[in-house]
Amino acid sequence: MAKSTVITLADWYHDKAKTITFGTPDSTLINGLGRWSEGNQTDLSVVNVTQGTRYRIRLVNTACDSAFTFSIDNHTMTVIETDAVENEPIEVDSLVIYAGQRYSLVLNANQTVGNYWIRADPNSGTEGFTNGINSAILRYTGADDAEPPTLDITNTNQLNESDLVPLDNQAAPGDPVVGGVDVAMFLDYAFTSDAVFTVNGVEYVPPTVPVLLQILSGAQSADSLLPSGSVISVPRNATVELSMTGGLLGLEHPMHLHGHTFSVVRAAGASDYNFVNPIRRDVVSAGDSTDNVTIRFTTDNPGPWIFHCHIDWHLENGFAVVFAESTDEWNSTIIPTDQWDNLCPTYDSLSSDDL
Repeated sequence: MAKSTVITLADWYHDKAKTITFGTPDSTLINGLGRWSEGNQTDLSVVNVTQGTRYRIRLVNTACDSAFTFSIDNHTMTVIETDAVENEPIEVDSLVIYAGQRYSLVLNANQTVGNYWIRADPNSGTEGFTNGINSAILRYTGADDAEPPTLDITNTNQLNESDLVPLDNQAAPGDPVVGGVDVAMFLDYAFTSDAVFTVNGVEYVPPTVPVLLQILSGAQSADSLLPSGSVISVPRNATVELSMTGGLLGLEHPMHLHGHTFSVVRAAGASDYNFVNPIRRDVVSAGDSTDNVTIRFTTDNPGPWIFHCHIDWHLENGFAVVFAESTDEWNSTIIPTDQWDNLCPTYDSLSSDDL
């Protein structure tokens, strides 16, 4: 019988969030524990397994910034779920997981009883595994309470996002040609001399009144919604295709859409489009400067859905737009509860130290 466990990956900073503009993490935490490259040998997280048992690992990247290359020494992993979308099983020995992404992995505890390194090498901060940084321990029942031996591990079968295939509803919405949708748009990402991000020339500045409350309070059209230029109106039951700039500032930005999963019809690193069976997910890497990452979704969920970079510093500095979907239906389909009425008073009553 298979068992289930959760592994969270995070970046850790010695400075407080309020003081960080563009931060570099000091450590990687795996299930809340990790070592600093200049610190002592603090305890590492241990994931306990029993030989002969199969495990579903729910891997979550909760980082502010870092993407991690994840692997477990001497073990392969079978990817079965991507951002809550079940996919056809695919066996790998490592994968890159960006901020906000989730995977379910099947791990067979079929190795000799012992301790094995769990590795999460970040793309920012101190890389590598010297003295147990960026690491945790997979420990078999019966193994010594000790750290694994340091091995020179080379992974040769890293996950390629283009190889992921959803189990059902495989075809992308729209016609199987580039631009074969009701609404097609290019999102041009830029970084200005004022150190802010823009999408199609506009920095996202959070409005004093959230977009949803603007509509529920009587705003008549998407054109009147704030922030001006950052709200894109899309009609009900339309197919939408978004292509985007890659490699801004030399980074692979993880882009997240609220309210939908989307089909990745052209993934980072891919030269061709896949309209037949592209993976569906809700966070995708925009890739590098040679990429033209393209996603599709259907507007079947009325509401204001933000699309943003999942690197916190970038979102804070304007890297977002809002899709105002079927605004004429919001008042009839979105019914606020009593809890909604309490949100603003609760927030307004917080002290500055809590914000």
